Amino acid sequence: MRLLILGAGGHALVVLEALDALGWDVAGVLDDRATAPILGRPVLGPLASLGAHGATRAVVALGDNATRLEWGEAARQAGLALPALVHPAALVSPSARIGDGAQVMARASVGPLAVIGALALVNTAAVVEHECVVEGGAHVAPGAVLCGAVRVGVGALVGAGAVVAPGRRLGAGAVAGAGAAVVRDVAAGAVVAGVPARPLGV
Repeated sequence: MRLLILGAGGHALVVLEALDALGWDVAGVLDDRATAPILGRPVLGPLASLGAHGATRAVVALGDNATRLEWGEAARQAGLALPALVHPAALVSPSARIGDGAQVMARASVGPLAVIGALALVNTAAVVEHECVVEGGAHVAPGAVLCGAVRVGVGALVGAGAVVAPGRRLGAGAVAGAGAAVVRDVAAGAVVAGVPARPLGV
């Protein structure tokens, strides 16, 4: 049951070390630019070659939300399974649900009845509290905190160190900048920053 890593950038380093900690068998890495080995794993070819290496599973190690969703779908179309990746140093409630291809990294916390959607990323030391929903392809960046019952829409980004107050909603593709304090709902596609968070340019 060997697997491929899709992407060879900075996030791939974090993913590979998580896979090593879990003892998973990694066949190699696919990337459109890199050629040198990544943490000792060979680069086998471009992303488009994902059906040509005899693997059955893939982990999409691409930090950009839209690109992660795109290549996750490509992997599915190629017949590769997308296992959820939960670092052994993460704390995940037994009542939480982690979707296909989602990633929960070291020292992250996912609380009771939280839902992490397919290909979503809960990054290092992020906190997703009880009853939160992080929809598909969204990213909760390192050190960010979602208080209880927050909903983060498809492909949205909660930046590093940002805090989202209980019950708030971020629409699809919304961005809360690093260190933001989100105390109001954020519309789909909007970009907010600051304390308290306000739309940029307003």
